[in-house]
Amino acid sequence: MNSDVNDVDVRPDERDDAREQPQPDDGDPERQEARGDSGDTGATDGADDTPAAGDTLDFAPLLQERDALRDRLMRTAAEFDNYRKRVERERREMIERAAESVLIDLLPIVDNLERALSAEAGPEGAEAYRQGVELIHRQILDLLAQRGVTRIDALGADFDPHLHEAVASEPADGHRDGEILEVFRTGYRLGDRLLRPAMVKVAKA
Repeated sequence: MNSDVNDVDVRPDERDDAREQPQPDDGDPERQEARGDSGDTGATDGADDTPAAGDTLDFAPLLQERDALRDRLMRTAAEFDNYRKRVERERREMIERAAESVLIDLLPIVDNLERALSAEAGPEGAEAYRQGVELIHRQILDLLAQRGVTRIDALGADFDPHLHEAVASEPADGHRDGEILEVFRTGYRLGDRLLRPAMVKVAKA
């Protein structure tokens, strides 16, 4: 048996190749890093974040929210339009009621005017006519007073550009400068607001 082993012919170059063949070294850092990099690359390349072809985005909640907001907007617009119409109707009715009240108060004055116009001519008729006109004048003033309208007593007062409108002036002895000598047209106020100024003549120093 030993003779068989000894008979094996091993060439010198084969023995040298066997000795020079590098052995794997798992402790080599460069080799481990190379293997680690290649492994990581494979893991990364294998990961795919792209959704599958069958997957679809769910827009149903967004569509429901859009429809709810649109419905709310339409209801709000309709409510505002109804409110605007109601306010306009109430304002118109208030104006009509105010005008109706004034017209009702004017009817007795119209009656007295008709009576004055129907008075007979002559001395007695003229006096009756005058009394009728005076009655109408008092009724109109009472009606204005009921509505908060007051006369501006301008005669003898000092000129006030906020209440008076001077259309004439003249020197006047015994009168102070700016004193109102004559009233051509009576002025009126509604509460604290001026309806129209009194048209007056003013004394000039």
